[in-house]
Amino acid sequence: MSELHKFLFDGLPVRGMLVRLTGSWQEILKRRQAAGGYPVEVMHLLGEMTAAGALMQSNIKFNGSLTLQIFGDGPVKLAVAEVQPDLSLRATATVTGSVDAGSSLSQLVNVNNQGRCAITLDPKDKLPGQQSYQGVVPLFGDRREKIENLGEVLEHYMLQSEQLDTKLILAADGQVAAGLLIQRLPVKGQGNLEGRGRTDRDANEDQIGLNEDYNRIAILAATLKREELLGLDADTILRRLFWEEQVTRFEPVKPSFSCSCSRDRVGNMLRSLGTAEIESIIEERGKVAVGCEFCGAQYDFDPVDAAQIFLSQSSQQPPTPTVQ
Repeated sequence: MSELHKFLFDGLPVRGMLVRLTGSWQEILKRRQAAGGYPVEVMHLLGEMTAAGALMQSNIKFNGSLTLQIFGDGPVKLAVAEVQPDLSLRATATVTGSVDAGSSLSQLVNVNNQGRCAITLDPKDKLPGQQSYQGVVPLFGDRREKIENLGEVLEHYMLQSEQLDTKLILAADGQVAAGLLIQRLPVKGQGNLEGRGRTDRDANEDQIGLNEDYNRIAILAATLKREELLGLDADTILRRLFWEEQVTRFEPVKPSFSCSCSRDRVGNMLRSLGTAEIESIIEERGKVAVGCEFCGAQYDFDPVDAAQIFLSQSSQQPPTPTVQ
């Protein structure tokens, strides 16, 4: 069963989340089987992205979808994980070249340092003129060295976007996609650091102590091995890592697989192509066939179906006003 656990370290400005995707991750892979599945290296990357997407969505107060994308100049042209506010999720990857066994992140998407990671927040109920927010970070460091760990890429993004130190451990195989997130919380209000009669030195010493608390917990989190993250349950992982800490845990939530594709949405997409383009495809192939990359659903539109798309559009348009 897929679960996401949230927890706080009592008395410390540090929070954490642990996600283990089992059934939902296996469903994502199952939907890809008809197309031949993914190479092992791509499966690992996509699983890590899906776990990371669930953690990041749970880490923000946002009523909309979070989409994590990686794209570049390697054999994996695009990998996408999308997570809704209720933690329903889907993921897919487009592989256009051969993937060598043991390929690293840079070999998959960042051969010539053209790889990028994008995080898009799309509000569910957009206000007039409101646009989606997107942040993009490269897959290389300040000295142009290539980053081979997806967790490090996303740590850099969260430090840039939220100004909060974050430790992110990710792993995936054919059965489980999992992740552990540790984050330093902002200290709100002067009363947390300094009170009446306190000096700047006192406040600075308190801040150093708070940073040391986060650093200690982040170091503990970093000792978690891939095999442990994939093979152990949440209770065992948290007990082994933080047995000396006072941890408050919350009721786990259950991520699930869900795809938002529909015949109506595909019809809207075809309508945007225009009548001439659709008629050209039908003349050549006899129908328009569209497959969903996320869930594998197939949508076929014969000449009558295609005509109906544009008829329904014209019937929805308001009548042209006439001058009396």
